Parts: sequence; structure tokens; C-alpha cells
Amino acid sequence: MDGTSGHNRQSCWIVTDGSAGMENQCIGLAEALDLDFTVKRIVTTRPWRWLPPQLWLNPLHRLDASGDLLTPPWPDVLITCGRQAIPMSLAIKKANGEKTVTIHIQTPNCKASEFDIVIVPEHDRLRGPNVLVSLGSLGRVTPERLQVEGEKFADAVADLPRPLVAVLVGGSNRCYDMNADVIRDLAARLKSLHEEAGCSFLVTTSRRTGAENEAILEAYLAGLPHQLWTGDGANPYFGYLALADALIVTADSVNMVCEACTLGKPVHIFELPGGNRKFNYFHKSMQDKGYTRPFRGKLETWSYPPLQETRRIAAEVADIIAARTRGG
Repeated sequence: MDGTSGHNRQSCWIVTDGSAGMENQCIGLAEALDLDFTVKRIVTTRPWRWLPPQLWLNPLHRLDASGDLLTPPWPDVLITCGRQAIPMSLAIKKANGEKTVTIHIQTPNCKASEFDIVIVPEHDRLRGPNVLVSLGSLGRVTPERLQVEGEKFADAVADLPRPLVAVLVGGSNRCYDMNADVIRDLAARLKSLHEEAGCSFLVTTSRRTGAENEAILEAYLAGLPHQLWTGDGANPYFGYLALADALIVTADSVNMVCEACTLGKPVHIFELPGGNRKFNYFHKSMQDKGYTRPFRGKLETWSYPPLQETRRIAAEVADIIAARTRGG
């Protein structure tokens, strides 16, 4: 994936292991900075992938050919996310004589001073002179994208009764368990919500949802006004965000919650078994600031200023890069 080419735009590489959540944060930042970016999805080799970055020897030679290789010419700006990309960032910085501006998203497993800029969510504890703190994660939702995507999918949902409720479904991860019983509970609550409010559902699943959970959702939604996207055809995710009157988001994804909150619409969180200190802090912070409320089986109405963290962080990053450029 490449950014749109243009004159006098700085070149940028986005380097991750291909995880959607990591990659989307990097792309969101690159788009907000108007960089001419190229996405690089790397596959690291054993045993190096298990070692801390300071123990890697010749990191750029520890990439498997099944992924992207990293060779000159080096980019003006390098945005990385995830531990596998950290040794690559350090190596490229050195190979390019410190000329590449290195930006890492999420807390690294090395000193933050190894990068020019580190961006962490508020619920991470890392702080420092080159550390920028965002409320939650970065993303790709912009008013312009929502308008385009909303227009693209408007006809497809025109016959569905209002209110339209977007349901963003994630899946199990290291902190949360979304098993069949949990998805049945969610699906049953959606059915009851329709019976009470007469609403329609715009449902999207993720890579982590799993075929069994998707089948359960499909069975429960049968006979209800809805659309269910599980990966086939054009992705309506941004269109659903734009067209929804309210949203229900599973608690396992900081990215989905933050993207939903860029709209200024009611965002209800469907709580899951599990959690940890970081997730608990994040969800409490979002509720305390008025962005989200727990989903209790009813649609609630409230408003708040849309969350625009990607735009805010990008402005800070742009100032740092500009100051660095002026300083030579």
C-alpha cells in the first residue's frame, strides 16, 4: 500500500509485522502528516524475533523473504509499531547516518531515547522528553473519509429502519475472551434492543472474531433488519461509522473504541470477560471523559466533542520534524 504521490512530500516507510491494529495506527499518522508513504510488512527470523533489540546482530539481514525486505534508498521518515519493527528502526537510523526521522508508536522494549519520537497511549506509563501521549490509539477516521465512505454505502442501507446502530465486533486476545457464550449474549441483547427500539444493525467483525462466532451472530440476526460484513466484498467499516446514529463496540479493541469516538456519537461498550490494568484504565478514562458508556441493553443519548487525537498528535509531530529540518 502506498500513499498518494506528490511534489515536495517527505518519503515515509511504515514498518510493522502486518498486524492490522498496528498498521492502521501508523497509516493514520502518515496520512495526517501528508507523507508519501509505503507500507512494509516484515517477517523476522528465529531466534532473533524472540530477543530484545539490543541483542540483534545485523537486524536488516534477519528478515525472511516471505515478507518485505528493507533496503536503500532510506526514507525521510520511518514510522514503526510493534516489537519486531524496533530493531529495524534502530538499524535504518544508523545506516542512514541519523538522517531518517524515527517515530515509534506504543511503548518500546528499549530506551525511548533510541527514537526521535515515541507515541504512547495515556494508559501506558512511559513518559519522557521525546514521548507524546495520546488518549487511546491513533486511527484513520477523518471527516473527509467519512463523507466519502458514507456516500458510497448510503444506498445500501437506505431501506433499513432508523436508528442505525453500528456494531463493531472484535474477538479474543491476550486480555479478553470472546467465546461462543459471550457472542450469544451480545447477539441476544441486540435482538432485544431491536424489539424495544425498532433499530437496524450495521455489523462488522474482525480477523479475531472467528467463523464460529460469526455464524452465531448471523443466526441471531436472521429476521432482523441488518447488514453483516465478515470480510467479503468492499469493506464498509468507515461507511458504517459515518451512517450510524449510535455505536456498540466490544471492549477488546482500543483502536475500534477510539475510531468510534471520533464521530461524537453515542458509543456503548459491550464488556467482555477479562481485562488488565491498561485496558481497565483506558475504559475508565473514556467513560470519565464522557466518550463512552457501558452497553446495558438500551440505547442512550449523549454528546461530546469528537475525539481528534490523530490530528492533534500529527500537528505535534510536524512541529518537531520542522524544527529538526530548520536545525539542519
